[in-house]
Amino acid sequence: MNITFNELRNIKHRLPTGSVGRIAKELNITEQTVRNYFGANKFNEGDLTGKHYQSGPNGGIVNLQDTTILDLALKILREHNATVVS
Repeated sequence: MNITFNELRNIKHRLPTGSVGRIAKELNITEQTVRNYFGANKFNEGDLTGKHYQSGPNGGIVNLQDTTILDLALKILREHNATVVS
């Protein structure tokens, strides 16, 4: 899946507090791995996340080989938005 870097960062910034920890716990990975997925670069503290950057507008294009973290983040956003609207 391709997504711009700016879109990926925007998703991370919209997540409610505690979401990085929730994603890490549900997927049995480190919180730093989740942060790395969304653009951090502390690979000595977290795992690589199967993505490739190509420079360009909007921060460039990120090719995500595995969308599991993104899918869970989007699910959390949907849940959060549903509670905010209710």
